[in-house]
Amino acid sequence: MAYLVHSSHLQFVSLWVGVVGWILTGVAMGLVQWRVWYVADLTFVTSGVVWVGIWRTCFFSHVLVTAELEDMFCQAIGFLDPYAPAEIPAAQALMVAALAVGIGGNASAIYALRCVYFGLPERPVRTAFALAGALQLLAGACALVPLSWNLNSVVANRTISFPPRFNVPPAPVSQEVGAGIAVGITAAILVTASGLAFLSYRFPFTVSPRKDRGGFETSSMGMSFSQQSVSVGDESSYHGRDNQAFQSQESI
Repeated sequence: MAYLVHSSHLQFVSLWVGVVGWILTGVAMGLVQWRVWYVADLTFVTSGVVWVGIWRTCFFSHVLVTAELEDMFCQAIGFLDPYAPAEIPAAQALMVAALAVGIGGNASAIYALRCVYFGLPERPVRTAFALAGALQLLAGACALVPLSWNLNSVVANRTISFPPRFNVPPAPVSQEVGAGIAVGITAAILVTASGLAFLSYRFPFTVSPRKDRGGFETSSMGMSFSQQSVSVGDESSYHGRDNQAFQSQESI
């Protein structure tokens, strides 16, 4: 197998980028600050701010929790709740899918790099990097769709008809993008970038070694060595010169 370690530096860095993106995807999914509502009715929402996530809605209140100490009041949002707009259950399903697919992409990239660094056959390297890239791109798409959908709802200032038990006003005065969407978009960009890097992997150009006339192995990519040919007829090239003083002593 050809030496491939020098050809996979970008993919090694992309693995860590993909891992960071996968972690941020989980963080974004758990954050409640996807939409930040500012309400005028302070009867129950004493802070005036409601956080709407994909799993629950929360706000600070010293009326519903305790009169002495202001605390957070939260209500869960179910996947099949009829009041939830389509972008919220879609985000619940697709963000979980992004996490699952991202695990597969990172695992495939780890296997490919293992083949590279331990000198395993070349074919699994090519297949594993291609699979890792495809899974990472799929994970990025699964995250970007609900994030963009919820982002559009915030920009359009769409409302949600929460049931009375949520104690949330029917419509906010204004709303803005929360940290959950910002972190999620950052995660999707990192995961997508790592997937493109995995798909861009190419084997380096190699040439099989050959032997020159002197018996030394050379390559077209390396330095070639040549030997000077010695003429057989030129006796002076391998015989010493006659010692004239020695011959004169023999004749005496």
